[in-house]
Amino acid sequence: QVQLIESGGGLVQAGGSLRLSCAASGGFFSTYAMAWFRQAPGKEREFVAAIPSRWTGGATIYADSVKGRFTISRDNAKNTVYLQMNSLKPEDTAVYYCAARGSGWVDWDSNKYNYWGQGTQVTVSS
Repeated sequence: QVQLIESGGGLVQAGGSLRLSCAASGGFFSTYAMAWFRQAPGKEREFVAAIPSRWTGGATIYADSVKGRFTISRDNAKNTVYLQMNSLKPEDTAVYYCAARGSGWVDWDSNKYNYWGQGTQVTVSS
């Protein structure tokens, strides 16, 4: 069973930066595609970014709303995926979730991901 634990959330002013981390255990991290999703109060969970496994290759993908501001990366030696968030806006406020997909291919659809973390709160003040 894969366990995912997010960290790095917090309160930041608009224009600021945060880096989220997601540590994985209990599986073969390098074979998974990893993604970040977020859910704001009263809204559905939405895709943020995803990075393929080292074996499938391919490009990382981003939601249009974060493209150019957020960067997803992974360190397979540390079983960790990161989300660097710059130029944060109040509308980025949400609970951010880390997800893993066993097939290794990235996807925008949350239903394609097999494992989920508990989430970390990001609050951006104006």
